[in-house]
Amino acid sequence: MSFTGIPTTALDFYEDLENDNSKGFWTAHKHVYEESVKAPMEALVAALQKEFGPGKLFRPYRDVRFAKDKTPYKTHQGAWFAESSMYVQISAAGLYVAGGYWQTSSGQVERLRRGVADDVAGPALERAIAKVTKAKFDVHGDRITRVPSGYHKDHPRGELLRYKTMTANKDLGFPDWLSTAQAKTEVAKAWRAIQPLVTWLDTHVGRD
Repeated sequence: MSFTGIPTTALDFYEDLENDNSKGFWTAHKHVYEESVKAPMEALVAALQKEFGPGKLFRPYRDVRFAKDKTPYKTHQGAWFAESSMYVQISAAGLYVAGGYWQTSSGQVERLRRGVADDVAGPALERAIAKVTKAKFDVHGDRITRVPSGYHKDHPRGELLRYKTMTANKDLGFPDWLSTAQAKTEVAKAWRAIQPLVTWLDTHVGRD
């Protein structure tokens, strides 16, 4: 199946699911999910994999074993591209794109901090973040409350030293092109804008 866009019925489906997140609603409308959400997203993943590597759709079911919120279904459909550290998602709010390192081991966190503190790699990260934010992406991540031990509290990149994870994201909403094949082009364009940050992370933090 070639990618022809994300239909507006996908957004409507998630808006309705937010209002009635129940097995009864899901069972009655599963065909809408299959036709308007899953199939187009699978086609989008296939269309993007030549440039960004294979992608994987997340399951629509929530893991509620240890959650206070027992609603059974996710109110979005995401796809993760592990080789390129990129993510795309559709929900009632429209299209969302992101890239970077969401989860990090203790070793990765230490390498991130060493990279930030380095006199060459640190300024390179600042330049990468500047490029990404100039393209109107938000850069954020999990952070500790103060500069970690072993680094001067007045380090010029003290704010960056507090990061444990680092990602860039943007809500693209539901522009007219969302329901057309152009959506693939726009996602790819957005991911390329995130690439400076991902490249820095791949170089200085790396995958465990």
